[in-house]
Amino acid sequence: MITLTKNDENDEIIKVAQLSVEDALKELNTSQSGLTIDEVHTLQQKYGKNIFAKAKQEPLWKKFLANFTNLMAILLWVAGIIAFCADLVQLGIAIWAVNIINGIFSFWQEFQADKATEALANMLPSYTRVVRNGKEEKILANDLVPGDIVKLEEGDDIPADIRVIAATTAQADQSSLTGEVNPVHKGAHAVEDAKKKNHADLNNMIFSGTNMMKGNVTGVVVKTGMNTDFGKIAELTQNVAQQKSPLEKELDTLTKQISILAISIGIIFFLIATFFVHYPLVKGFVFALGMIVAFIPEGLEPTVTLSLAGAVQRMAKKHALIKRLSSVETLGSTSVICSDKTGTLTKNEMTVKELWTLEKSYHVSGEGYAVRGHIKEGPKYIFAKDNDTLKEVLLGGVFADNAKIQAPDKKHLRYQILGDPTEACLEVVARKGKVDVEAELKKTPRVKELPFDSSRKMMTVIQSSDGTHRFNTYTKGAPNCVVDKCTSYLENGEIKPITQEIKDKIMRANDGYAKDGLRVLAVAGRNLDQKMMDNLDSATIETVEKDLTFLGLTVMMDPPRAEVYKAARECRKAGIKVTMVTGDYGLTAKSIARQIGLTDPDKPLTIITGEALKTMSDDELRHYLEGEVVFARMAPEQKYRVVSMYEKMGKIVAATGDGVNDAPALKKANIGIAMGGTGTDVAKEAADMILTDDNFASIVGAIKEGRGVYSNIRKFLIYILNSNMPEAVPSVLFLLSGGAIPLALTVMEILF
Repeated sequence: MITLTKNDENDEIIKVAQLSVEDALKELNTSQSGLTIDEVHTLQQKYGKNIFAKAKQEPLWKKFLANFTNLMAILLWVAGIIAFCADLVQLGIAIWAVNIINGIFSFWQEFQADKATEALANMLPSYTRVVRNGKEEKILANDLVPGDIVKLEEGDDIPADIRVIAATTAQADQSSLTGEVNPVHKGAHAVEDAKKKNHADLNNMIFSGTNMMKGNVTGVVVKTGMNTDFGKIAELTQNVAQQKSPLEKELDTLTKQISILAISIGIIFFLIATFFVHYPLVKGFVFALGMIVAFIPEGLEPTVTLSLAGAVQRMAKKHALIKRLSSVETLGSTSVICSDKTGTLTKNEMTVKELWTLEKSYHVSGEGYAVRGHIKEGPKYIFAKDNDTLKEVLLGGVFADNAKIQAPDKKHLRYQILGDPTEACLEVVARKGKVDVEAELKKTPRVKELPFDSSRKMMTVIQSSDGTHRFNTYTKGAPNCVVDKCTSYLENGEIKPITQEIKDKIMRANDGYAKDGLRVLAVAGRNLDQKMMDNLDSATIETVEKDLTFLGLTVMMDPPRAEVYKAARECRKAGIKVTMVTGDYGLTAKSIARQIGLTDPDKPLTIITGEALKTMSDDELRHYLEGEVVFARMAPEQKYRVVSMYEKMGKIVAATGDGVNDAPALKKANIGIAMGGTGTDVAKEAADMILTDDNFASIVGAIKEGRGVYSNIRKFLIYILNSNMPEAVPSVLFLLSGGAIPLALTVMEILF
């Protein structure tokens, strides 16, 4: 995570976070009833629109002129001027016409490529609810100002940096800023040690560019537009200089070499024609000019541009949108791909694959969020009603689930998840076991939640009891943490005292799944007495999360994309190294890398975590990058470091990303690749290529296209350079024969 906190009194976010709700409102010169219209107008004049500014684009006229000011074009301009000065008007017009045609053609192709990406920028929500003059209204998010009172609900995008002043079971997804996918709980209480925290760790602040996963929030706007943390990271991205592609560098060098060669030959033959063959100066000059024109490959630039433009169109049909023509060739030169895991190599569809109890284990068929598949014991289908323990495991997943699944519709072709995908898959597996989810939730609604936090690694829900369920409290979380709180277990309908031997058996099962790269959650239950149910204020973490009854394990995975295995194998054959850089667990990352053939199975694979990378020197990192390596639990700025080190090693690096904090690494890489479906606006802005299907296999297809273009350009260069020599031969024979051999090709004919 990129740290934006300044840790001083001038940091408005820190200042407001450590104040009470009343004092925070005073600090921002507002109240619960919101701003007046006059105050809004004054603040809008001071802070401007709440918009996320794009990186400063080069003016269109500069882009246009750039096509007429490269070295080859300058040579032709000068040649035309000299022709005009020598009263050779037709020749001058012809030379300039070639230059103008080349320039206009190249500009038009670049312009068309730029136009294709203009519709991609729209990260902030269109409308938001505010309280102004004591009345709630709906306004454009662009019109928000600091001091506005905003109301947000589950699923809403957050339009500014906002101090929470009231919240109900609120959770925010901050992954676009931090790279961490876990939901973050939000509340209104002041943060006492705010100065010691990063902005993203302030639980009473929600940030622009993130979204509400659960609950609702009333908050006061602290920062808008480019003053938000979102805007600051974008500004950092804009400061990373755009690098020339390998093709641009090679063509620059080639153009210089050819230009020097052509001018040198022209001068030599001008001297020969003037002093040895005794041509008049004008005639000698025209002759020399013809030699220069013969050796300059005027068709090079339009041919290269046409090749790249054609490739861009073909790539777009294969879900790869190219923003810069030269990026096509960069793809062809790629030697390393630094790839995300979730959504790129995998489907980003968490799926329960196994259910484990102390009685037996069950296999779950089907993938994704559609209820297609069954719970099976061997060949036999098993349902919740068939086994009391299995039923409780499934019910625990349903009750302790804060996610919602939205079926595909006209707007979204895939299932949409509001909340944590890990929780969403628990509802799906319950439905596969024929649990009537809606009926169960209606029969025993939730009355209190003890939210998940990273210290205890579990969450608990309390359901109202109707006497039909064995438990009224369900806990799910990391197996080792949940098992530590268990004093009993459920087996064959009976609750039995747990022993250390039983705990060891559970942990052995957990370790076995973890080694296969699967994610495991433990589910436990408990019955609270009526006294505590009547006084829910006494139901705290300390009083509820103890003396639990272990129920079982849910084992899940994010399935790899089917086409990735073939794509990864093609990369290895083509000499392209793929390095996974993910925020997921090390064992999971290693398992996925092996499953999809991302790494060489004959070589040892090293897992490097973000914590280990913090203390690693550049020499150590370089050593590991020479071999097979997977980076896990990585912060986005560490991804930037990995990309930078590969480039220092002389590699041509392609990097994928979707979050705001991925943007600097995307800009730093030789070719930045953003996700079109899940990617943020900042990531798309920083990237050179956008995958419209978020699929790794599309990258490989684009690289193939790039290599084909590179090969074609090389063939054309060989042809054009070889053809230039015969163009010069008639002039040489004409000169050396003293005019006895007629001039077979004039300058005008060469230009034509």
